[in-house]
Amino acid sequence: MGNISANNLKTEGVSAITRALAKSPEATVSVRGKDRFVVMDIKHYQYLRECELTAALAESQADVAAGRFVRESVEAHLKRLAKL
Repeated sequence: MGNISANNLKTEGVSAITRALAKSPEATVSVRGKDRFVVMDIKHYQYLRECELTAALAESQADVAAGRFVRESVEAHLKRLAKL
């Protein structure tokens, strides 16, 4: 993963990000020597988001298949949530 200092980002702007992403799909932005942020190309972000949604769907389908769900009215659901 590439690394960009906040100072480089301040002085070089988007060109610092472009150079870092030419080497890796993600780059960290460090502030005072500590990694604080991650930047990435939008296509890579969309790919990661799709992976996250696919994993959530698989988890939900496994819960339904294993019977780990509750069938109830909206009112009952809201009451149950209020108790948590």
